Amino acid sequence: MSSWIDLSVPVRNGMVHWPGDPEYKIDRVHEFARGDDLVLSHIDLGVHTGTHMDAPLHFVRDGVTIDQIPLDATVGESRVIEIQDEESVKVAELETARIEVGERILLKTQNSSKRWGTDEFQKDFVYISHEAAQFLVKAGVRSIGVDYLSVGGFYKDGPETHRALLGGSIWIIEGLNLSALSAGRYELVCLPLKLVGAEGAPARAIARPL
Repeated sequence: MSSWIDLSVPVRNGMVHWPGDPEYKIDRVHEFARGDDLVLSHIDLGVHTGTHMDAPLHFVRDGVTIDQIPLDATVGESRVIEIQDEESVKVAELETARIEVGERILLKTQNSSKRWGTDEFQKDFVYISHEAAQFLVKAGVRSIGVDYLSVGGFYKDGPETHRALLGGSIWIIEGLNLSALSAGRYELVCLPLKLVGAEGAPARAIARPL
């Protein structure tokens, strides 16, 4: 049996999305029931649908685009850090984790167990505070993954957290479901679609224990 664990959320009609972003829709252009000899689908979606990645251009003027991501930014050894704070990721908890330069960090919060069970957007998700984002930049983190649709909060630290991380050359994975992982080290594979010139892209993320 494979030891790989899928961290991606299912992409389907009616799924949760950030308020104001395009809803995901899939339609069949050809299908057997219509007498066609093949099945062919058409999709409409925003690039920040479900499990996805943000490139610097998302919040940084003239920033790097998603097709320019170094492949090792989100492929290789990573570490899951469990966050107990129910409001936000704060510096105090990150300090105890002894983060090292170049690490790929996945932050597991209560979002994984409490936020993905509904298609209604949850505004009170756990986010990375602006101060914690600045701490991660100073720590030299290579990439950061979170378990809901944004690294920044809905009510607070939305653009600020994004700008701090992306402006600090940290690649962002959003929309992970980390409920099957515990704190520790994993081999991570997360690759966004190679969308030329885009500020983000849907991605598939998997991990296995090391």
